[in-house]
Order: sequence, then C-alpha cells, then structure tokens
Amino acid sequence: MHIRTYVEHDLAQLTELTIETFGPFYEDHFRPLVGEVIFANQHGDWRDDYRKQVADLHDPASHKYVAVTEADDAIAGYVAWSVDPARRNGTISHVAVASAYRRHGVGSALCEHAFAEMRALGAEVVEIGTGGDPFHAPARALYEKLGCTPLPVAVYYRQL
Repeated sequence: MHIRTYVEHDLAQLTELTIETFGPFYEDHFRPLVGEVIFANQHGDWRDDYRKQVADLHDPASHKYVAVTEADDAIAGYVAWSVDPARRNGTISHVAVASAYRRHGVGSALCEHAFAEMRALGAEVVEIGTGGDPFHAPARALYEKLGCTPLPVAVYYRQL
C-alpha cells in the first residue's frame, strides 16, 4: 500500500469511489428511513453533490488536503482533511475505501496519515464524524480503534 498526495488526474476516480462507497447509505438506509419527501429535500441530488464536493476537497492554499492510497495499481481509498491553524484544529471530512480493500487496514492507514499531516501543520485536536446508523458501524469501530472519543448526537427530520 502506497499513500500519496492527490493529483488532479485522481478526481474522476475519487468521485466514483465516493459515490460507490456512500450510495448504499443514501439509497438503502437513508431513503427508506425518512421517506421520499425528506430524502428529496435533504439528499435527492447526492450524486451531483458529491461530484461538486469532491472536486473542492484538495486546496492547500485553503488548508484542505487529500491523500490517496494505491494498491495493485489502483486507487484503494482516500482521506480528505482540513486544518484551522488559528484554532490548531483538524477535521477529517471524507474517508472512502474501495470495497475490495475494506477490512485490510486501508482506512486506518489513511486516517493515521492524515493525523500525522495535521500534527505537522500544528493541529492539536482532530474531529471526524460519521452516522449512528448500522451502515456507519464499521466507521465508528475504526474511529474508536484509532482512539477517537464518540460524542452522541441526534438529528431528527419531520415532513411538514
């Protein structure tokens, strides 16, 4: 496994990896849970949202970074993070691992890489979030294994 800095050529692959990774959450978990009206309002364009969002993840001038891991001559996953130098805070916004590489330490390696980069940029604390639903259970287990402390949060939706 080789971790390297994002290059512009990675964009299409990272976008598709993000859609592949999170599609089951939106379509198989969130949509049935909240119904069509709330789904359409909150995440009806989730694919296009990711197409725009992933393109803006790497911008070192704005303290935003992406690292990619390669295995078997393919992108196995990526991590995106930002640093607020004034607050000495870091935030991991995205971790996506291709299905063939899950449960092989790729997510751990990517997070540890981002943690080290954030420390080098002066961050003292990192924030990383995920869902409390069954889909996100592997992410919660990973973050707790990495020594992160969970903060219970509840989000409620209601159709008006």
